[in-house]
Amino acid sequence: MAIIVNMPRLSDTMEEGTVASWLKKVGDKIEEGDILAEIETDKATMEFESFNEGTLLHIGVQEGETTMVDKLLAIIGEEGEDISSILSNQGKVEQKNITESDSIVEVKAEQENVTETIITKSLPDGVIVVTMPRLSDTMEEGTVASWLKNVGDTIEEGDILAEIETDKATMEFESFNEGTLLFVGLNEGESANVDDLLAIIGPAGTDVSAIAANFSKSSAKTEVKSELSEPVKPVVKEIVKTETNAVGDTVSVVHPNSSERLHISPLARKMASDKGISLNQLVGTGENGRIIKRDVENFNPSFSENISTDTVKFVPTGQEDFEEIKNSQMRKTIAKRLGESKFTAPHYYLNVEFDMDNAIAFRTQYNTVPDTKISFNDIIVKACALALREHPQVNSQWFADRMKLNNHVHVGVAVAVEDGLVVPVVRFANEQSLPQIGAVVRDFAGRARNKKLTPQEMDGSTFTVSNLGMFGVESFTSIINQPNSAILSVGSIVQKPVVKNGQVVVGNTIKLTLACDHRTIDGATGAQFLQTLKGYVENPVTMLI
Repeated sequence: MAIIVNMPRLSDTMEEGTVASWLKKVGDKIEEGDILAEIETDKATMEFESFNEGTLLHIGVQEGETTMVDKLLAIIGEEGEDISSILSNQGKVEQKNITESDSIVEVKAEQENVTETIITKSLPDGVIVVTMPRLSDTMEEGTVASWLKNVGDTIEEGDILAEIETDKATMEFESFNEGTLLFVGLNEGESANVDDLLAIIGPAGTDVSAIAANFSKSSAKTEVKSELSEPVKPVVKEIVKTETNAVGDTVSVVHPNSSERLHISPLARKMASDKGISLNQLVGTGENGRIIKRDVENFNPSFSENISTDTVKFVPTGQEDFEEIKNSQMRKTIAKRLGESKFTAPHYYLNVEFDMDNAIAFRTQYNTVPDTKISFNDIIVKACALALREHPQVNSQWFADRMKLNNHVHVGVAVAVEDGLVVPVVRFANEQSLPQIGAVVRDFAGRARNKKLTPQEMDGSTFTVSNLGMFGVESFTSIINQPNSAILSVGSIVQKPVVKNGQVVVGNTIKLTLACDHRTIDGATGAQFLQTLKGYVENPVTMLI
């Protein structure tokens, strides 16, 4: 019987595909798993394998041509089979898809957080279509890491069919049905969306080729009915066995209770079988006492013989708890602006370390003046303002059609508040004295914490300084406060051994990181700015000249 092969949906956003190349030609014999063609999607060019056997009778889309998903791609059938009626009908045939009149049952059984979806639809007696299960709450597609059963194998309820790689982990997928594995819809390493065809189980010898060929979850209109009033959640028990290890220490090792299903990874099971090791002799060191690869590799028969008293205990259980906090308008604005900055401005970072010995001495002497108090942050802000006058490229702003080089210097100073972060602006910072800058910043910080700043006081910065040194942070990177082109991250002053005049002495240093927008500031320009800044910070008396 001729089988129509439609353009497959090879990505979740794919709407049409282009045949990049055919790997088979009309008249070729096709085996299950053969690569028919390379299909160019909206994301990549991918190999398209056949899930059917027969002769390639017709190619509906030539190389370089494009067609919509689910439109005729090729026809496979018996050699010499007449397909003229199919072609005359423009490649459309009546497919036995799932319809509302079909008998549909979706069964979901939960066991160790595993869900299996089964769809039955006018199928031969005993035939079950198994689809890609949703093994995590965010899973949209899964990849078959390995098959533990082969076509033709007898399947018992509880047998592990495959290991499925999700967006979170690789998990064992158990069968909740009995029968023979008649068809495998995905090869190892292949991916499919949740609810796509994964396998078919049924009585031995049943021909399911037409079912596999015509299966289409996208056309399924399912009425969901739960056949299980309560999810199956077995109590997992463990056995703590007292053992003596190789160095004579007494240890407690967790084993799965022999009355429960043995918790063992498929790879460990196979390795144990190959080595002739009884599973009951193995000690599970994985999560919840699960036997894993290393347990088989490290198996020591004499060690297992020392197992003594069994003590049954239950896996610890607890109650998850959380608190939801509604996002404030400030937090929403911060998230929006920083997100836009990080993903629109190409950031790069320059890291430097300055000697602070002279700055410490300068500040100490300056603060001896009555009614005068300056901070190291004031020194940094003033030094930045003077350096920016010499490097207007760093004092710039980027717009879609132009770059703005600012001749005035307005330095934004990041201030942490309860709801997030605000950046009041020290205007014409290069023209203000150190005490003036200190007074303005302290006033801003106090009013910021009381939410008394005006929008005008937080607007118009041309450069930003963010200082976390007072919190003991030695170095960090910041996200540029757009439309600025740069932001300076200031760490704490650290006392450590340094080399001066060929001698190791105790010194004081500070680490700074300049984040730059590569659209406006080249690496060399940023480095030159930091050299100028270094001159002012390490010799602050020059800022008074």
